[in-house]
This record gives sequence, structure tokens and C-alpha cells, in this order.
Amino acid sequence: MLRSADSSDGTLSPSVVYIIDDDEDVRQSLGSLLRSVGHRVEVFSSPLEFVASKRENIPCCLILDVRLQGESGLAFQQVIAGIAPHIPILFITGYPDVEMSVKAMKAGAMDFFSKPFREQDMLDAVTQALRRDAERLLVESSTAELRSRYESLTPKERDVLEFVLAGLLNKQIADEMHVSEITIKLHRGQVMRKMAVRSVVELVRHAQTLGVKPRASTRR
Repeated sequence: MLRSADSSDGTLSPSVVYIIDDDEDVRQSLGSLLRSVGHRVEVFSSPLEFVASKRENIPCCLILDVRLQGESGLAFQQVIAGIAPHIPILFITGYPDVEMSVKAMKAGAMDFFSKPFREQDMLDAVTQALRRDAERLLVESSTAELRSRYESLTPKERDVLEFVLAGLLNKQIADEMHVSEITIKLHRGQVMRKMAVRSVVELVRHAQTLGVKPRASTRR
């Protein structure tokens, strides 16, 4: 029985599986297999077609033939690393070669299949690849939201945040910024509100994610 992933087991939807193979029969059979379990599939006869296509920012993976007419799938793997490094790649080949598979995996491929392969093995690999890319998108989305919150802070609120990261108390921050402690409390409250956090620990964790550095005290 063929199994595939859906929203019930953690894979986000919608998603798409790209196939690059210069053999039309392979494109059709592999595309039919994946569509039969509900996957959206886009097929290409060459890397050039794939590069020229418009790709959505949704979970995806690429099934790539190692040997393409006039081109090398392994060489194209390096091209992809420059234009879309996040795409999980599953290699397929009719000419299994241990050295070739090792090279592909070292370059970041998720899996390497020799034809003929078990259909369920391919479906399982696609499920895993889509799940991994979905998790990546989730992290990127979360980071983008955090960045937006941070950018909403005023310059003084960012100063307060950096001093908080350094472990300074409100009174110490007030001395550093030459303002009243009440003013610092107001700025700090705004920082907490805009960053949507309820504790300093959470604030520090978000700041670390964004790469915000603590500001050292100028007072000895």
C-alpha cells in the first residue's frame, strides 16, 4: 500500500515536488506515482527549464537525474546551491556508482536512488524532504516576524534592549542613558510589548536569534 504525507502527520500544505529528467517515460511514471498520493508535481526535461520556471515560496523538493543529456546532475547540484540552496535534492540514476553517490551526499543531497527503486522508498523520501523544507520555512517566517518587531523599536528602545541584554538594572540603564529610572521603565515596557514577550529570558532568546548584541556599561 502506498503511503504519503498529509497535514495529519506534520507536512505542511500546499507543497510541490519538482522532477528534472530528460527521459519522458521517467518523468511521466514518477509524476504519476507522486500525483497518485496527492502530491503536486512539476516536471522539467532539463535544468535550464527548471531555472527559468517561477517557483513559489512553499515547501518543495527536487528529484534530479544524475545523468542528463549534455549535462551532469551533480554539476547542476552546485548551480542550485547558488540559486536555491534550501531545496532538498533526491538523486536518481540508472547507473549506480558508489563514488558518485558519496559525492552527491557530501554536497548536501538528501538521498540517492538507483533505478529501479521501490516506489514506497521514494514516497517516504519525498515526505521527509517536504517536511524538512516546511520546517525551514516555518523558522524563516518566525525569524522574519521577530525582525519586524525589532525594527519597530525606536532608537532609545533598542538602546534599552541592549543594556538589558548586558544584565543591567533599570537604575543602571538610567545612569548610562542620563534619564530617569521611570523613563527607562516606560521604554522597557514598550520593548517587551513590541517584542511580544512576557519575560526577560524570552526577550534574550529572541534577541540572540536576531543577532542583537549586549551593550557593555561605560561605567566602572
